[in-house]
Amino acid sequence: MCGCVHSTQDQALRLEGEPNPPAALSSTLASKNMPKSISISKQLASIKALRKGSDLEKAIATAALVFRNSSDPDGKLGKATAKNLLQTQFKNFTEGQETKARYKDLLSELDEHTENKLDFEDFMVLLLSVTIMSDLLQNIWSVKITQ
Repeated sequence: MCGCVHSTQDQALRLEGEPNPPAALSSTLASKNMPKSISISKQLASIKALRKGSDLEKAIATAALVFRNSSDPDGKLGKATAKNLLQTQFKNFTEGQETKARYKDLLSELDEHTENKLDFEDFMVLLLSVTIMSDLLQNIWSVKITQ
C-alpha cells in the first residue's frame, strides 16, 4: 500500500438545496454529514454534481461513500473493517481467490500495514489489486460488447 494522503475529501461536493454550503462543509464528502443508515443509492442521489455523472463517476463515488460510511472519525479503515468490506461488498471479486497465492500475499500485506489502518487511496489500491487478479474480471472481459 502506498500510504499517500488522498485528496477526495478536499473536493467540494454540494448537497441538493445548498447553493452555497458553508466553507467547513465544502471541503468534506457529502456523506460525512449523512447518517450511516441512509442507503448508498440515496446518498449518491443527494450529490448534485453526480446527477448527470457518468457510470464511471458514479462507481468511484459509490466506492468513496462505502469507504466513508465504514471509516473511523479520522477517515481511516481498520484492517478488520477492510477485510469485512472485501468479503461483504466485494464478494463477487474475491470469490475463489482465497486459495490463490497472490490474494493471500495481498491480505498478508494488509495485515503487515504499519499503521494498521487504510486511507482512501490505500483502499482503492486494494480494490483495484483484487479486481485485477479476480476470476470475475476474466468473465467481464469475455462479455460480448457488440451484436
